Amino acid sequence: MHFLPDVQVKCPVCHGRRFQKSILEVQYKGFSISDILQMTIAEASAVFCDVPPIMDRLTVWQKVGLGYLSLGQSATTLSGGEAQRIKLAKELGKQPYGHTLYLLDEPTKGLHPHDVKKLVALLNELVANGNTVICVEHNLDVMAMSDWVIDFGPEGGDAGGEIMVQGTPETVARTARSQTGACLRPVINV
Repeated sequence: MHFLPDVQVKCPVCHGRRFQKSILEVQYKGFSISDILQMTIAEASAVFCDVPPIMDRLTVWQKVGLGYLSLGQSATTLSGGEAQRIKLAKELGKQPYGHTLYLLDEPTKGLHPHDVKKLVALLNELVANGNTVICVEHNLDVMAMSDWVIDFGPEGGDAGGEIMVQGTPETVARTARSQTGACLRPVINV
């Protein structure tokens, strides 16, 4: 079976603006709902800077490095890392209760190093609020900033599954039989 790529066709009535004319006539600071949904999160922050409930959410999305997404972007166009960060932003927007376990799978995948630092700062904020964060991660910078690393090996797949070493990043870096440690060594200068 051969599948054709997705095709998008503009609606002949609204011309892709997604709302009836009467709705589009309503404006906030000169912007219709369609205009707002086309803005990036960073752009919308300038428009809603005086609306605290909206700014609270926009600020958290920017903290997790998603300021470039448009407000009306379809969820089906998000990468796995973006989807995880949206879930993380949702959690960070809640009242801090603590005692929650967060399990993240490769949350830095596709992120710019600057955004990785932002993400790590937010993960540290979760931990500081009494939560536990576990990341399945291959990013050496994230490993170097972690409290605890568990290195599985000696290889992947059927040749893996054994705990090679666990401990602080420095402990892992000093362990001769750890392939992760060998890669981590120059990052943390051990």
